[in-house]
Amino acid sequence: MRFCLSVLFILIGLAVYAQGSSNKKAQNFFERATPFIEKQDYASAEQVLKSAIETDPLFQNAYIILAGVYSLEKKYIDAKSTYQKAILINKNVAPIVIYGLAETEFATQEYDKAKQHFEEFLILDSSSDRSKKAKKYLLDCDFAAMAIKKPVNYSPVNLGQGVNTTDSEYFPALTADGETLIFTRQVNENEDFWTSQFKDNSWNLAKPLSTKINTSKYNEGAQTISPDGKYLFFTGCNRPDGLGRCDIYVSHREGKDWGEPYNIGKPVNSEYWESQPAISPDGRTLYFISNRPGGSGGYDIWKSTITDDAKWGPAINLGADINTAYDENTPFIHADGKTLYFSSDGWPGFGNKDMYYSRMDDAGKFQKPVNLGYPINSFENESGLIVSANGNLGMFSSNLRDGFGGQDIYSFGIPETVKPLKVSYVKGIVRDKDSKKTIESNVQVIDLKTNKTVFDDYTDAETGQFLAVMPIGSNYLFNVNAEGYLFYSENFELKQGDINKPYQIEVSIGKIKQGGNVTLRNIFFDTNKFNLLPASIRELDLLIEFLHQNETVNIEIQGHTDNIGNDKLNEKLSFNRSNAVYNYLIKNEIDTKRLTFKGFGASKPIADNKTELGRKNNRRTSFVITKV
Repeated sequence: MRFCLSVLFILIGLAVYAQGSSNKKAQNFFERATPFIEKQDYASAEQVLKSAIETDPLFQNAYIILAGVYSLEKKYIDAKSTYQKAILINKNVAPIVIYGLAETEFATQEYDKAKQHFEEFLILDSSSDRSKKAKKYLLDCDFAAMAIKKPVNYSPVNLGQGVNTTDSEYFPALTADGETLIFTRQVNENEDFWTSQFKDNSWNLAKPLSTKINTSKYNEGAQTISPDGKYLFFTGCNRPDGLGRCDIYVSHREGKDWGEPYNIGKPVNSEYWESQPAISPDGRTLYFISNRPGGSGGYDIWKSTITDDAKWGPAINLGADINTAYDENTPFIHADGKTLYFSSDGWPGFGNKDMYYSRMDDAGKFQKPVNLGYPINSFENESGLIVSANGNLGMFSSNLRDGFGGQDIYSFGIPETVKPLKVSYVKGIVRDKDSKKTIESNVQVIDLKTNKTVFDDYTDAETGQFLAVMPIGSNYLFNVNAEGYLFYSENFELKQGDINKPYQIEVSIGKIKQGGNVTLRNIFFDTNKFNLLPASIRELDLLIEFLHQNETVNIEIQGHTDNIGNDKLNEKLSFNRSNAVYNYLIKNEIDTKRLTFKGFGASKPIADNKTELGRKNNRRTSFVITKV
């Protein structure tokens, strides 16, 4: 909180040089308060200061220090009335007393009075560090007075005894399917990771994440999980391999356990403080907090993006659109890849740290942050927000009254006005077509509108599982390939307005052999035309890559149509379309001896032509292995 212990000691220091009480008993009570305050025993300090005031009702310094103690105890109404009583005794008080009164008025939502007293303080003190905060508070007063008139729906719910205990739980991280929660738990001053599964509408009893990550010697915390649950980035401090006091580490999931974590090194980590990582859904950009030089001031949000040679690129400050002269922390990039949630005490808000969101525009620039509103934000510190992939649920940690002890993790419904963009995801498993055994294979998801890869990773080596996020409103190429196998092609068109319902699929791929057949679902033509559309290029490039990797394979490219229209015209159309693919491959240096092409019209349907979906599936381009 801004009215911190150091401020109270300033008041105590001023009181030492000010006139005390002529009543020795009252003065004795007053002097006993300082040791209690030094030990942060505020309850005892409160009692002796009350005794001093009871003994001498005009003991102004006792009122002032008591008001400061009330503020530390978050008894803001009592603090405010006590400051007021002190000033009634004598209006000639130090500027910091006016500041303290203004802050308690702000904390109790008396924004007009708070603004008046902050302005009065600035007349008396316009050059100290505290004057900068007072100027910031003036902006807060204007913002809060308006925002509090438009409260948002907010009903936090404790995640329950499966997750929360009498110890402190915080920093939740959630997979895109909403089924796995990883969080930090502090036991006897040691921070470790725990995990819980969501089943039967509740969170199961949490268990330690992994002995390969959790240690008894060091603290592990401030983590982020990739949407597919396979990469855990976290903060490790004071470790032998550290570059600074705190560094960022990563661990990769290996079957049912996790691999040994490692320091991701420079340029992300430095001799300064790096913490609170947040990984983008494509796994290519890491957002994090650092106090390294070159920032806006204090702790800033930075980012690093993986380069073409698979190394982390230079650390880039997000700039004045996000960072302020104060502190920003707990960044969280949503699964949509564009909505950044974070906390800050530098943007106009309700005091202390508030939670904000910023949306990235089409040019990749984050827009001006938006306060999440009241009562999500308040005069207290709010931070550590994450948002589920479907955008409906927020999670954070707090010590609310209904908790189990310390900090607990809570969830709440995200108001419509601050929701991220809609996303869906494809989740599944890859198997050998014949043996049905799971296969470690590469899965790629490419946004055909932007030509950007949104997912490129391998399935779990043990389970064959994968999960890839896809924002609503685009058309996606989905490709699965493994060495020695035919690849698998699918297309997902997610239109705006579609319900963000996930896709659950099981992919079966066969080994490369003569007669093997693959439907290319991302080859596109205009109706009744045979010119390849630009969105077809990525699929064709994947086919070229397949042919380069398997140099002995020959294929026949086949064109097919539905049964609408004239058979001969359909056959000609399918022939021309397969020829267009053939010509593209030749232009890209695939030997003509390895290629043939045919048009089959509507003669080889794979679905019922009586439905639009069936006809769509029948309008296809495919290839067959003619020689291995």
